[in-house]
Amino acid sequence: MPDFFPTRRELTLGEIVTLTHAEPAPGTPLERRITDIAPLDIARGSDIAFLDNTKYLDAFARSHAGACLLAPRFAGAAPAGLPVLVTPEPYRAFVAVARALFPTSLRPSSLFGTVGRAHDAQVHPLARIEAGVTLDPLAVIGPGAEIGAGTLIASGVVIGPNVTIGRDCAIGAGVTVQHALIGDRVIIHPGARIGQDGFGFLPSPQGHQKIPQHRRVIIQDDVEIGANTTIDRGSTRDTVIGEGTKIDNLVQIAHNVSIGRHCLIAGQTGISGSAQVGDFVMMGGQVGLADHVTIGSGAMLGAQSGYMSEVPPGGQYMGSPAQPAREFMKGIAVLRRLARRDKTPDSSGDAQ
Repeated sequence: MPDFFPTRRELTLGEIVTLTHAEPAPGTPLERRITDIAPLDIARGSDIAFLDNTKYLDAFARSHAGACLLAPRFAGAAPAGLPVLVTPEPYRAFVAVARALFPTSLRPSSLFGTVGRAHDAQVHPLARIEAGVTLDPLAVIGPGAEIGAGTLIASGVVIGPNVTIGRDCAIGAGVTVQHALIGDRVIIHPGARIGQDGFGFLPSPQGHQKIPQHRRVIIQDDVEIGANTTIDRGSTRDTVIGEGTKIDNLVQIAHNVSIGRHCLIAGQTGISGSAQVGDFVMMGGQVGLADHVTIGSGAMLGAQSGYMSEVPPGGQYMGSPAQPAREFMKGIAVLRRLARRDKTPDSSGDAQ
């Protein structure tokens, strides 16, 4: 059975304590070596697991893990022989260990084991490629494009004319990038489409007249874009994705959209043209934003909710059409009470 992400290192429990600032229980064998992560129920002696939910206490009691990161309230429930490392945020510590053990899983890598430029990568003579760029087979780089050192361009990627891609980026297989300026440390997963035509037509009785889409996409530093996500270039202003924002698979971002810094956008979300999204906004799956809507910084938008009007900064909204989460939940409670009342027999014995 192939191991697609073999670990290149191992960590002692002592090193994990240093990494996570967890507190080892008395008698913890700090020299024990950990080579993998696993859930409590299938963990082996060389794996580390975590516990932060009472739902998994039974699995914890039977676990054969090499060690467990856990919240302080569970420390007294540890089975004999299971080393525990106590930390207020077990999952955050678990992720830190996973990142240290499996760094190659964090971004796309060369599909061909390429070092430097593959002989059949097509690079236009007017493109500028810094030293240390990896170009996989069948990558195509257009005239005037610029790619910074440490960046990977995987197989089948097409980089259009005059596109700029910064340093230490990873552009996954089959991505197309046109009319775009991309910062440093950006990750774009396979199949994403960046900078294509926005959806702009002027309706008339004679048919729909196409509106020119002649602006750019600007993607700032440390953005991550999921597989098969599409980000349209602007028509009257640039489409902008702010620093540190993370976008899931299968997201559609239309022309002229501005998304702030450090947002989280889950899969199948659709953001219509000219919508404005503030910083640190979180969107659940299948959120829909109408055109020209403004979402304030720090807002949290529930899954499958739809927005046709402004959301204030820090607002928590759900439903379609969206409403404040508290009002939405009150409405659900009322409907449930009504449903229960309708099932209650009346004085004649018949249901109302």
